[in-house]
Amino acid sequence: VDHVQEAIQELEQVRDRRDVSLCTLMALVYAQKKRPHPDTIQELDARVKEDRKSASPKALYHAGMFLWLLGRNDKAREYVDRMIKISSGSTEGIILKGWIDLTSGKDAYAKKSGKYFDEALKEKINIFALMGKVVYYEFRQNYSGALEIVNQVIVSYPSFMPALVKKMKLLLSLQDWEQTVDAAQRLLQRDKNNLEALRMLALHSLCREGDIGEYYSIIMKASLLIILCCVQCGRAEKMLQHTYTMVERSFSQASRDAELATELGYQLVLQGRTKEAIKWYQTAMSLDESSVSALIGIIRCQLSEGHLEDAEQQLEFLTEIQQSIGKSELLYLRAVLATKKRRSQDEITNLLNDTVDTHFSTLQGLPLSVEYYEKLNPDFLLEIAKEYLALCPAKPPAQGQAPVPQLQHCASVLDTVVKIVPGLLHAVFLMAKVRFLSGDIEAAQSSLQHCLDQKPSFADAHLLMAQIHLLQGNFKLSSQSLELCLSHNFEVREHPLYHLIKAQAQRKMGELQEAIQTLQLAMSLPGVKRVGSAAKSKARRVELSAADCVSVYLELAEALWLNGEQHEAAKVMQDAINEFTGSPEELRVTIANADLALLRGDTELALSMLRNITQDQPYYVQAKEKMADIYLNHRKEKRLYVSCYRDLVEKMPSSHTYLLLGDAYMNIQEPELAIEVYEQALKRNPKDGAVASKIGKALVKTHNYVKAINYYEAALKSGQQNFLRYDLAELLMKLRQYERCERVLHEALTHDPGENFPRLLVKVFFVLCVFAQARDVQAKVLKRVQLEQPDAVPMQKQLAAEICAEIAKHCSNQHGYERAVKFYKEALVYCESDSKVSVAESVCAVCLSLQLTLLSDMCACGKEMMADLMFRKQDYEQAVFHFQQLLERKPDNYPTLSRLIDLLRRAGKLEEVPRFLEMAEKHSPRAKFEPGYNYCKGLYLWYTGEPNDGLRHFNKARKDNDWGQNAVYNMIEICLNPDNETMGGEVFENLDGDMGNSTEKQESEQLAVRTAEKLLKELKPQTPPGHVQLRILEHYCYLATKQKANVEKALGVFTEIANNEKDHVPALLAMATAYMILKQTPRARNQLKRIAKMSWNIIDADEFEKSWLLLADIYIQSGKYDMAGELLKRCLRHNKSCCKAYEYMGYIMEKEQSFRDAAMNYEMAWKYGNQTNPTIGYKLAFNYLKAKRHVDAIDVCHKVLDAHPNYPRIRKDILDKARAALRS
Repeated sequence: VDHVQEAIQELEQVRDRRDVSLCTLMALVYAQKKRPHPDTIQELDARVKEDRKSASPKALYHAGMFLWLLGRNDKAREYVDRMIKISSGSTEGIILKGWIDLTSGKDAYAKKSGKYFDEALKEKINIFALMGKVVYYEFRQNYSGALEIVNQVIVSYPSFMPALVKKMKLLLSLQDWEQTVDAAQRLLQRDKNNLEALRMLALHSLCREGDIGEYYSIIMKASLLIILCCVQCGRAEKMLQHTYTMVERSFSQASRDAELATELGYQLVLQGRTKEAIKWYQTAMSLDESSVSALIGIIRCQLSEGHLEDAEQQLEFLTEIQQSIGKSELLYLRAVLATKKRRSQDEITNLLNDTVDTHFSTLQGLPLSVEYYEKLNPDFLLEIAKEYLALCPAKPPAQGQAPVPQLQHCASVLDTVVKIVPGLLHAVFLMAKVRFLSGDIEAAQSSLQHCLDQKPSFADAHLLMAQIHLLQGNFKLSSQSLELCLSHNFEVREHPLYHLIKAQAQRKMGELQEAIQTLQLAMSLPGVKRVGSAAKSKARRVELSAADCVSVYLELAEALWLNGEQHEAAKVMQDAINEFTGSPEELRVTIANADLALLRGDTELALSMLRNITQDQPYYVQAKEKMADIYLNHRKEKRLYVSCYRDLVEKMPSSHTYLLLGDAYMNIQEPELAIEVYEQALKRNPKDGAVASKIGKALVKTHNYVKAINYYEAALKSGQQNFLRYDLAELLMKLRQYERCERVLHEALTHDPGENFPRLLVKVFFVLCVFAQARDVQAKVLKRVQLEQPDAVPMQKQLAAEICAEIAKHCSNQHGYERAVKFYKEALVYCESDSKVSVAESVCAVCLSLQLTLLSDMCACGKEMMADLMFRKQDYEQAVFHFQQLLERKPDNYPTLSRLIDLLRRAGKLEEVPRFLEMAEKHSPRAKFEPGYNYCKGLYLWYTGEPNDGLRHFNKARKDNDWGQNAVYNMIEICLNPDNETMGGEVFENLDGDMGNSTEKQESEQLAVRTAEKLLKELKPQTPPGHVQLRILEHYCYLATKQKANVEKALGVFTEIANNEKDHVPALLAMATAYMILKQTPRARNQLKRIAKMSWNIIDADEFEKSWLLLADIYIQSGKYDMAGELLKRCLRHNKSCCKAYEYMGYIMEKEQSFRDAAMNYEMAWKYGNQTNPTIGYKLAFNYLKAKRHVDAIDVCHKVLDAHPNYPRIRKDILDKARAALRS
């Protein structure tokens, strides 16, 4: 409005031009309506009507374009139709008509628009028509077709930015995030402030990676809309403060904008500041009385503050006026109100179900896009999930019982959120909680581990993990989880749930007094006692469910009772009754009271309490189960025991209650009656495989085996769950029908390579003495699960190890000792470190059983295996002990010596290596001419920072058949990286100033690359992995040139290998290195993160170390010193001589101004680098100087200058200053 006059002046200047006069007049009419001048408007309208009669095709086209841009599609169509008619089918007009129809909002028109673009494109390529076709394909949800067209546009018009933006959005619609991010980064290379690209990277950073810190600067540049959308992905405090400031600033510029005032209120709600939020919502209502969003905000705040009557009145009013809209927020607020007013669970559940259905209906037909994420509103869905969870029991169901339906509804909501927003850790945590409460413990642990890997300080995840360990009976692991939680987040001590779990673990371990003290501390914390709790601790609000509050009381009462403090226990129970009277949790207190009555031996009082719980109350089923337990175990009345479950079936008939009755009949040895009841349950839920399994087991219990087999087979034909095959196979196994059992298990394996099927199949093969088949089956299963079920790999490896050990045991019994050792070795390859000891001991036992002629050799084999085992367990002293014994017996055992050198390097004891080399020299005068000796000597020199001497010794072993190939590999590595730098790393890249770019050094590097290329020709690998290793080394030579074309060529090969070889660490590291050289750090980091999540293994030990160092380098560059420090500690755990890790640690300490700690780390780097690297010497001396250790600084300076007299700066920067400091 402020610039209307300027617009009118501009339009007046072109008003008389024939081709644009008509649309100019229309624009003037539009402008004049902004500041009404009736006479002028009337005059202009008359002129428009007059000009329209004689308008040229061009004038009509521009007029149609103007009307289309104003959104007046019907009027625009009239002008364009006339233009096409008088111009005999103008291409421009046809294209514009296509756009008008496509954007009309009417499906009938939009569906026909594609033919106009096709017609226009028959004559020649037109960018407007091509982009129209792209949007048409989007409308038809043919995103692949749209992408194909947009690629044509980019090829024909490479600088056309809208096409590049559209491609990025289409890739997102196709859910190809990797290419979407790639497209965004390419856009930013052309335009570093491209808003769409920044928005996309912000979306990816928050929603997919969950890493707010990493792209914080990018997110700050992105538009407010996407920030508000992304804020819903996690409620990150830092982001909320920033977005609140931005909205506040916007409101100061437009103080009459009700939407901005509403948004300010919402921002405050997200921060938990409801009282301030209400004021902003009221401000919004004063600016716009019809604002539904503001009214919804006020109701939300009223519910939060406990003003239920006011909220209910407002909700009734709003529901009346919004009936036709069906807003999901209204339904949600009604559900919250129903919860707070303690209405029935069914009513609350129905309202939540309606909320979810209404909310997801708005997403139908929407592709994955910024708009989709905004409408998805993950934060809102998490609030719904929490309401569902509040209706669920606090513990998983007993075995054989189905989870409550609310958990299934909750899981479906969270499943959507986790799939679309995997970076939202709180959603993953809630999914873990749902799985825990559903009884799927393994899946819950897997989700929690993911949360803790991403965010080690996630207190709620630690607490739930501790609960799971407690449920499983792992009390020590539970305590460890709590300690770990406390170490990461000290504030958890203020969380009553922490103390509750800790007390439960203490009670289970018999530490009653400690448990009582812990629970008494929990009782004193805010949030447990409702009376007065609001006044306490306003600084930090701890969310604790009513169920957990009750649990604190009940646990304390039980602990006091068990400790002999019955009077105190009764007082706590009375407090609980007073606290929770009138709430749904009151019934839990009643059931607990009944338990106390039982402990006193008063069964009648316990039963009378439980009889008072009626069927319309929550916990009715639990009360009936408790009554049944009393009748069976305390009063031994089977008839009354069953009658409790019959009452349940009569009053609450469902699949679950029928199952309970069936289980009751099984418990009193009435399988025939149980079968009848189970069949009723199955009729109610025909797809429930658990019920079918119970029927089968009941038939087996009645010894009706034939009927059981027929039943299982019929159930499987009707499409029941696959685990019934296991039940059938187990029955056939017991009946010794091995061939039939084998056939069933093979069928099962084709459906699901689960844990039990291969185990049972192996058992069948062992019974049939077909050992080779058992091993082959397991090998196939292992190959499949690596692709289909990666989480099951450790379990299947353990099974493979057990199979090999069993075969070895059988061979040993048959006196086939050599074969036994072979299979025990194979078992060692499979089994995890904890179980390797027993396997290695078995090997040694077999060795001792061998004939005398083989005894010494086989014992050496056993010792070597034991040494290898100790090495893998990182018990370096024991490993060294075993290797020493082998070398003392035979000092020229060079394979053992080479492994010992690697072991001593990892143990941080390289100074011990010369003794063993001297032993070899004394043992044989020709030792210095032996290829094995030269290889070992070269290895030692290379590891101690003398690559040139190492290269000479490797060269002496290069032509040998046994040692040559390994020597050449090492020579190539030295040529490509003689100074053992972090290839691709940037932290130390320019630390030495111009020295790093000197012509002499560049020529030296080129010569080294040429030498490496020559050496590559000598490699003749004999195995497929060897060929892969050769390809990687060949293309590392391309990387070493640091020329973009060569690096990109190498990257293509590394990517191909990584795609073909799953989790191939060397290939992934090579890809990351290439990306770093190409300055594509985010891509490099993604590959390195993949490696960081993998389990360490000895074969790829060096690659793991290099990848951790490179990832640490990236983290240091971005200031994430804690994350870098964790990776560096991991390096040092596996290699205590890792000079580079110490150097990085020193650098971090130096940056943090902790010069003493920096000096200590540089000291270790200096030591393990054999005091040969002048750069480390300089850093060590510098930090000695800063730490006031002047004599040590002077000493190091002398050592550096003795070896490198011309080393820059050290004399002036450090030596002279240290001397001056000593003199003063």
